[in-house]
Amino acid sequence: MISFLCSLKVRFLKASKIVITGAPGTGKTVVVKALEARGFHCFHEIIRSMTAKAKEDGISKELVSNPLVFVDDPKKFNQTLLDARINDVIQAEKSSETVHFFDRGIPDVLAYMDYFNQTYSNDFVRACEDYRYDILFIMPPWRDIYISDNERFETFEEAEAIHEHLIGTYTKFGYRPIEIPKTTIEDRVTFILDELKLA
Repeated sequence: MISFLCSLKVRFLKASKIVITGAPGTGKTVVVKALEARGFHCFHEIIRSMTAKAKEDGISKELVSNPLVFVDDPKKFNQTLLDARINDVIQAEKSSETVHFFDRGIPDVLAYMDYFNQTYSNDFVRACEDYRYDILFIMPPWRDIYISDNERFETFEEAEAIHEHLIGTYTKFGYRPIEIPKTTIEDRVTFILDELKLA
């Protein structure tokens, strides 16, 4: 009986794909890096590097909340982002690692497109349905730590609105978000690992 339970736990961990999401400036990426420092396998967010490159390659324009202002083809930008996140899930499923953390997930793409009133094909919806995560953590907007920078253009109020879109999109696809408390990085990591019984 004990060996069966142990093998069941191993199978659960083998399939564990864990998303950490949240509006801009919530501290999500720092927490993911802290998890990586503890030895967990992490897939990092690519939107900031994509935004920086699009800004660098594009014509200089006034900074606004939508990073797609720097992109000649927003649909291609979003498709590239979607494909990259799908590839992350595929790589996780092929990996010998038992636990994978993702800095944002596939439904984030739809949440942001909805927020910016952008249209998308059914392929985007099917991607959310076909490539699933096991657990979703979300970080709430936190004014005290919010900072705008060269790749983060949103105001805090916009970040709050994006948070609601993230909640709505993930819930629509059947996820039950677990909110990470507003506390220190170390305590946030401990909270996540306690929830996952990995502490």
